[in-house]
Amino acid sequence: MLAVRLRLFALVLVVAVGLVAVGCGSKSSQPMSTADWADGVCSAIATWKGSIKSSTASLTGGNLSQDSLKTAGGGMRSATETLESDLKDLGKPNTQAGQHAKDSVDKLSSELKTGTDSIKSATADMSDISSVRAAMTTMSGALATMRTQVSSTLTSLKQLDPTGELQTAFQQSSSCQQLSSSG
Repeated sequence: MLAVRLRLFALVLVVAVGLVAVGCGSKSSQPMSTADWADGVCSAIATWKGSIKSSTASLTGGNLSQDSLKTAGGGMRSATETLESDLKDLGKPNTQAGQHAKDSVDKLSSELKTGTDSIKSATADMSDISSVRAAMTTMSGALATMRTQVSSTLTSLKQLDPTGELQTAFQQSSSCQQLSSSG
């Protein structure tokens, strides 16, 4: 039964990682170009995606224990906190809808914080096999929720700008193209 749940957890993690994408950026008093901003979003998501995959790799071979789950949870929290920071550091793109785009990214950062808090709480309360299973379920749900939040935010960002500048920037970004092709 535990092996089946572990496989299900691993599958959910792979799906969650496969549907997520973001990039790094830097704070500036001047708005970033729309192209650089979109590339930064996708780069940060891609980095997060890779970190989540690395953090959960130890759980896919049937190695489910309190220690392995705590280690994976710590890695997921760290990766998500880095993503939150990277997104906030991007500022706003230099486009008519720049402030709306920044607000959307800031909202996503807050939503992701809720996910990291949930993962932290779940892994802190493990004391027996039942609590390990519960933590695994909570972590899986948190990752699925974060995946949905990231995907929804990206879709929203592409549609924010009435001139289509953001959508074009996401389509032309090499980081976004790589992210889309990586599944």
